[in-house]
Amino acid sequence: MPIRRFKIQKLVSELLDEFEVAKPPVPVRRIARGRGARIFREGQEGDLSGFLFRRGKEIIIGVNTDQAPVRQRFTIAHELGHLLLHDLTELHVDHGFTVRLRSDLSSLGLDEQEMEANRFAAELLMPMRLLKEDLEGTELDLTDDETFRSLAKRYGVSAQALAIRLTGLGYLATVEAT
Repeated sequence: MPIRRFKIQKLVSELLDEFEVAKPPVPVRRIARGRGARIFREGQEGDLSGFLFRRGKEIIIGVNTDQAPVRQRFTIAHELGHLLLHDLTELHVDHGFTVRLRSDLSSLGLDEQEMEANRFAAELLMPMRLLKEDLEGTELDLTDDETFRSLAKRYGVSAQALAIRLTGLGYLATVEAT
């Protein structure tokens, strides 16, 4: 199944309208809570970024506080993407608890659900309509560290996440190896 780009864009647009988001940074915690999720924040050993737990109407998004704040925001948005996009019945742990952990496959881009959750997170944290406003009349250059860091800080994301998003939207050209 191909990634549902238009569904994700529509869903994010509806969330931004519903939660009256007119400027960055997007209040991802408030949106997650508005969708019924409690945020559980705790340090975790290893590379666990977060998880989504569902039992009936109980929804918990777990976030590793040992990771950078921008990573925590992305994790919340990523897990919210799973909550809103995916039926997480494939993994049952303990007494029917449904848990979705971020896996190594997600960073490799091989798992479609992980790719969709990553796209959802990028769309939510760096909405196209807000980026368009901020970038109007601006020439972006990755070598202009000051402007780039300032924009990443404004959106509450990492410079790497911003670069990937701006490249995907066509604001930055990809560099081809010769």
